[in-house]
Amino acid sequence: MRFLRRSLTGIFLLATTLALIAWAGEMVRGAVVARLNEEPRSFPQSERVIAVNVVTLEPQVLTPELVAFGELRSRRTLDLRSATGGTVLEASADLVEGGAVTAGQVLMRIDPSQAEAARDRAVADLQDAQAEVRDAERALTLADDELTAARQQADLRDQALIRARDLETRGVGTAAAVEAAELALSSAEASVLTRRQALASAQARIDQATTRLARAEIGLAEAERDLAETVITAAFDGTLAEVTISPGGRVTANERFAQLVDPTALEVAFRVSTAQYARLLQDGALIRAPVEVVLEVSGVDLQATGTIIREGATVGAGQTGRLLFASIDDAAGFRPGDFVTVRIAEPALTGVVLVPAAAVAPDETVLVVGEDDRLSVAQVRLLRRQGDDVIIDAGDAAGAVIVAERSPLLGAGIRVRPIQPGRVEAAPEPEMITLDPDRRARLIAFVSDGQMPDDVKARIISQLEADEVSSETVTRLESRMGS
Repeated sequence: MRFLRRSLTGIFLLATTLALIAWAGEMVRGAVVARLNEEPRSFPQSERVIAVNVVTLEPQVLTPELVAFGELRSRRTLDLRSATGGTVLEASADLVEGGAVTAGQVLMRIDPSQAEAARDRAVADLQDAQAEVRDAERALTLADDELTAARQQADLRDQALIRARDLETRGVGTAAAVEAAELALSSAEASVLTRRQALASAQARIDQATTRLARAEIGLAEAERDLAETVITAAFDGTLAEVTISPGGRVTANERFAQLVDPTALEVAFRVSTAQYARLLQDGALIRAPVEVVLEVSGVDLQATGTIIREGATVGAGQTGRLLFASIDDAAGFRPGDFVTVRIAEPALTGVVLVPAAAVAPDETVLVVGEDDRLSVAQVRLLRRQGDDVIIDAGDAAGAVIVAERSPLLGAGIRVRPIQPGRVEAAPEPEMITLDPDRRARLIAFVSDGQMPDDVKARIISQLEADEVSSETVTRLESRMGS
């Protein structure tokens, strides 16, 4: 009996357990089905308002600034070369790297012995040529006198022939006498011809002697110039560079021993793109636009002003754009070879606006703040880029307020809270509410029992005892109370 009773009790408990498990499963299934069949609850949502910096498109007259990089050059650079070779006898103390010299200052003297010997030989040759000219002149005079005498003799022989023929006609003279007179006249005429040839030779000798004299004078001038070139002077005021000679050294003809640079006559050469070059043209000619040259060094920047004066004749192999040159008015502190920044003032633009570059999208659109502070898209025309800013033609958007800094969160139809640059927005007035006595008492009791400094407690209790209390203060205290 005991075994049967225990068996029935176990079977009863097992059946009860299975029934409870089935009932629990049915309850879970019903809850899941009911949850799935319920309509989703909706929570009230408020529209998100984004604070943005804005700027007003106010058309004005702006002067764009073109930035380029260039190299300083000297308009007056002279290679100092030795016209003659020889040993350097004397060199100026300023003939060193960076030495400052003045126009006409003696820089170097070369041993003049060879030049002096050449000059003396040229002097001797000149004296020989002068003596030859004098001898030729005397010979010409004698030849002229001999020709005169021969002609006189020929005249006498002619008169004798006339008398002989006259005597023969009258029967006094003989034919032999006439023939002898004719032979004498012929001999006199031949003598005249010989003297004429001698005179021509004397005149030719005069010409040759004159030419030789001229050559001798030229040789003497060259010798004196070579002698003078043994003393080398500075052509203009400047500074010496690349000096390679010293006293006692030897130079050859046409050897460069230094370079003379005028540090005050500087210009800057810089390259711009073809589009930038086109903006510097007016009526097809390059304008004399003002430029500012800046040498950026640590701590102090050297600055100078100038004017564009010319452009390169060719583009150059492997180059693009245009090479421009600008003169520099005051080049204090600058040196040829400096790499500088060049800022060129372009012609002024009328009716344009300068805005941050972040305000304009790649498709040249801006976000306009319209009615109810909602955004809309407007088209503008990008004209220039100026560092972090751009110059635009606002067009129909002139006078509108646009977003100064675009972001992926902004787009057409978004509501924003405009913030004008430089304007400090006033803090919104807190919402004030009136407390009933019980609520006020509970809040005061919570503050009094709290672990706050006494001065803070006194300040908060004084606010709670007022007729109207800030809703923000009440909400903060009640959240701490857990109610």
